[in-house]
Amino acid sequence: MVYRVGLIGLGTVGSGAVKTLIQNADQVSRRAGADVVLQGVADLDLESDRGVDLSSVPLKTNNGWDLIQSDDIDCVVELIGGETIAKDFVKGALEHGKDVVTANKALLASHGAELFQLADRHGRKIHFEGAVGGGIPIIQSLYGGLASSKIREIHAIINGTSNYILTKMDEDDRPFQTVLKEAQELGYAELDPTYDVEGIDAAHKLALLASICFGTRVDLKQVYTRGISDITIEDIHFGARLGYRLKLLAIAKDLNGEIEVRVHPTFVPARQILASVRGVFNAVSMYAEGLGSTMLYGRGAGDLPTGAAVVSDIIQCAQDKTSRRAIDYSNFYTPVKAVRPMSEVETEYYLRFLVQDNPGVLSKIAGILGGRNISILSVLQTEPSQNNQCPVVIMTHEAKEGNLMQALEEIHALDVVLAETKVIRIEKMDTARA
Repeated sequence: MVYRVGLIGLGTVGSGAVKTLIQNADQVSRRAGADVVLQGVADLDLESDRGVDLSSVPLKTNNGWDLIQSDDIDCVVELIGGETIAKDFVKGALEHGKDVVTANKALLASHGAELFQLADRHGRKIHFEGAVGGGIPIIQSLYGGLASSKIREIHAIINGTSNYILTKMDEDDRPFQTVLKEAQELGYAELDPTYDVEGIDAAHKLALLASICFGTRVDLKQVYTRGISDITIEDIHFGARLGYRLKLLAIAKDLNGEIEVRVHPTFVPARQILASVRGVFNAVSMYAEGLGSTMLYGRGAGDLPTGAAVVSDIIQCAQDKTSRRAIDYSNFYTPVKAVRPMSEVETEYYLRFLVQDNPGVLSKIAGILGGRNISILSVLQTEPSQNNQCPVVIMTHEAKEGNLMQALEEIHALDVVLAETKVIRIEKMDTARA
């Protein structure tokens, strides 16, 4: 059997996928159980040198619809990104009876309900390994080796840009903006880094993971999202003194009828495995009933890691065509469980106050916290500056987010509190689940 592939978009990931297809052609076909052929490529710019030889590709075009409408294409690979033209291409491919491979997490997180329903109606498949974790085989693991496991918790580092920035701030003692500029110069961050540093990219990925793991549609707007742009070296230092490392963590929990889905800067105990994930690397840690903890780790982005994930999806599509393997996409479009509002989420907190160094300040803050059922685990205070101001760090026991926000409103009304409180959540995770 010949399995013919049409690829739209020759950017970083597209070029990596073509390289992998060409360089590993024999292995790809052997694993697929079919002769996998790159039948066509489409890109607005076919002249630029991307380090790949396209001379053997029969169909080269500037119009993606030429591939979608061709009878000589079995699978369309969408790698242009975005949510407009890409959505039209994916819909068109499915309606023309073709399977789809994509690494477009934004598209699936925002429009997955519509697209997966369309795939089901036309008896087609959408594979999207490259959309989450780059080269980490998380999606195929969830549909394969972990398919029988009831996953209860996900703790994931799934944005390499943010992880690189936090790592360098910690290791080199440099501020956010300086490290961000370096990340852009190295190609780890886009010219507009908003999606990465504000947690939006991680939220897209978490919505997909939670939908698969918990059997319920998760909309992007249901994911509480906060980024790292306001993180300071001071907070990283205080956290380290208390035994924590700071990560942009994507967290999802199945709480027997409700789920939590949130992305935010998080202090993780330094002894835990996730705390040691440095630089541009990603990791997904999951806890499942019976199985316990498992973690997948690797490069989360780049041309060859993500390109390899795309090609593994192409292999899966070819295998599915001969085996007629069914994939249930209904969890992406059937709401089942309620999402717990952030005000009801319970966790521990790091709180950094800037206060006037007057007698009784700490007791006033502690009294307000106690009045909202928030107990203090530890206190860290430094020497006051020349103007008699000093930071006070309080670590709390587990408390409800809503109670904490109410307490902070009262605390900010005190005339001795000189700035907005820095709040960072803490995820200790059970040691057995780390």
